[in-house]
Amino acid sequence: MSSTAVTQHNRGAKTQRQLEKEKRREQLLTAAGRLFSERGFAAVSLDEIGAEVGVTGQAIYRHFASKQDMLGELIGQAGQGLLDSGKAIEQECSDTYQRLWKLVNLQTEFALSSPEVIRVQDRDLAAVEPRRQRQIRRTQREYIDIWIRGIQPVHPDETDEQLLVRAHALFGLINSTGHSFRGLAKRQQTSSFQMYLKQMLPQMAIEAIYAAPK
Repeated sequence: MSSTAVTQHNRGAKTQRQLEKEKRREQLLTAAGRLFSERGFAAVSLDEIGAEVGVTGQAIYRHFASKQDMLGELIGQAGQGLLDSGKAIEQECSDTYQRLWKLVNLQTEFALSSPEVIRVQDRDLAAVEPRRQRQIRRTQREYIDIWIRGIQPVHPDETDEQLLVRAHALFGLINSTGHSFRGLAKRQQTSSFQMYLKQMLPQMAIEAIYAAPK
């Protein structure tokens, strides 16, 4: 290896081969998410996942230890992405309304762009390897805690349990529309309809956050 290549390597530069491997890995995860969502984790084989991106099932072992590993990575990667973005919002936004608005938009974008992951998580999380499953659940709890801290100033007299209910109700509102959109998309997946959802859902969620029992 030349001195230039060594320097680039030490600086974290990636080779074309590494970039292509990462791209193929993401393609496999996307294909797995789609198939797991449509048919369930147990009903999908590695050969079927590989066929979606033009490789054999055996070739998947270059990227993942097993189909179970793929499932854990699919769910875990999505959860970690939400947590990282949520932490950034919490650090950047001191204003309560602005923070909540950004959190709502974050969740809305995820729900509309990744409905397959949401469905797989709801149905197949129990199939993930136990240690990875615990890690995923910790990540999810940290993300929910960000929401609870965001909602608490709006309802300072509510208990942690009540705020937790609010957070999960919001996830249900936002995420369930992502599921519903899968069916609507077969008939009406237009840019204008997508924009309508991106505008309507956050507004509904914000109003739900500020709603108080009478």
